[in-house]
Amino acid sequence: MASFLQERLMGPMAEYWAWTLVQPLQTQIAMLMGLLVVTILFLKTLTGMLNSRRPPCVGGIPIIGGFLKFIKGPLPLMDAAYAKHGSVFSVNIFHKRMTFLIGPEVSSHFFKANDLEMSQKEVYEFNVPTFGKGVVFDVDHKVRIEQFRFFAEALKKNRMRTYVGMMVMEAEAFFDKWGDEGEVDLLQQLSDLIILTASRCLMGKEVREQLFEKVSELFHHLDMGMLPISVVFPYLPIAAHRKRDWARAELSKIFSKIINNRRDSGQSEPDVLQAFIDARYKNGTGLSDDEITGMLIAVLFAGQHTSSITSTWAGLHMLAHKQMVWPQAEEEQRKIIKTHGDELNFDIINEMDHLHCCVKESLRIHPPLIMLMRMCQKPFTVTTRDGKEYDIPKGEIVATSPCKAHRLEHVFKDADKYDPFRYMPPRAEDKATPFSFIGFGGGSHGCMGEQFAYMQIKTVWSVLLRKFDLELISPLPEPNYEAMVVGPKGPCLVKYKRRNL
Repeated sequence: MASFLQERLMGPMAEYWAWTLVQPLQTQIAMLMGLLVVTILFLKTLTGMLNSRRPPCVGGIPIIGGFLKFIKGPLPLMDAAYAKHGSVFSVNIFHKRMTFLIGPEVSSHFFKANDLEMSQKEVYEFNVPTFGKGVVFDVDHKVRIEQFRFFAEALKKNRMRTYVGMMVMEAEAFFDKWGDEGEVDLLQQLSDLIILTASRCLMGKEVREQLFEKVSELFHHLDMGMLPISVVFPYLPIAAHRKRDWARAELSKIFSKIINNRRDSGQSEPDVLQAFIDARYKNGTGLSDDEITGMLIAVLFAGQHTSSITSTWAGLHMLAHKQMVWPQAEEEQRKIIKTHGDELNFDIINEMDHLHCCVKESLRIHPPLIMLMRMCQKPFTVTTRDGKEYDIPKGEIVATSPCKAHRLEHVFKDADKYDPFRYMPPRAEDKATPFSFIGFGGGSHGCMGEQFAYMQIKTVWSVLLRKFDLELISPLPEPNYEAMVVGPKGPCLVKYKRRNL
């Protein structure tokens, strides 16, 4: 039997090596490298199969099967895998393995773990060409923590009070330009307004008042340079990437001039740009002009699309369910006007609980990001609702999905139904289990711009509710899951008529 096996195995192997020896050296090297890669992938797959405590793996063609399913659409893949395997499952994407943790019971470690246990850097490094060197995902853990402190300082409550005043000013001026009645595309209008408020609060009055069109054009090139292919090949020499790199360099020149003018004149402004100019590391050093530019780009990218999309979804759902929620939204504004007059400020907007729940519910149903990812740096064990335990090893990509997690029936009753009242006492469904609502992430890497986003969106809708009666005249659009940030697909047409509430 042994000699039979030797003949069956070694005979073809000997023929293979004899054939390779007569090939050119380059061909031999390429063949050996290919064989080595296939062998490594096979051994990694076999190791996973032999370890019964590893999560079940989505089937398909070996090596590339998971990738093919993934690029067809992460959501269909997650739906099918969740139905078959439950809340924990893996997908092999070439030489990497991605494990999904879907639902609050299994995702707590994803959110609670620090950067030394579950790291963002490795999975988000594709942002480096856009943000720039020396910031966020191009620095080590200790520097990134300090830079996140700069973000937090720029968005703390005393600064938010000033930002809300700027938001109100921009929103009222923007809607004063509407006629007495007409039709608009809500997504287009709110996208234009959000970039105006963002430029005023984040980039400063110099950009808003003198350089808005130029800077907006450059940010558009940065935005267009963030393609799906950019996630895998961020430095691929394509036209979109060349425009992105040119725009990034031009923005650095513009902000460097503004920064130097402020420093030379001793001028200080109440905006995020100034917060970054004044920021200091623990060793006393500050950010370079280019790093300040990168921090501003990171803030704008984190908030601009998500805020414009969420404010649009909030309006679309309130209008699509007008009888359910619109009268309460108007009555809330009437009560506030009776108490505070026409003024809108940080504290007054914080009183708008009904409007807050309407925005939050839109964000639950349509979170702008399909997936959140980390790189596992320390092995951990996860336990499912039914008691199954799975081991997640170091080096594995770990992901969760707000889109999928927010539609789980055991977490949110009638999860596919728009119901802002689910957040109000006594129901408070989002608080029953930690990390049920993850529209802004959560835990150690929760979005520091959450309060800014709510304030921005609620300011916009407070002004609209007070000035206009609105009616949705196009069908409620489907979400565009082909986009990097998931917004409405198709027109968002609204009819407006000016009136005083």
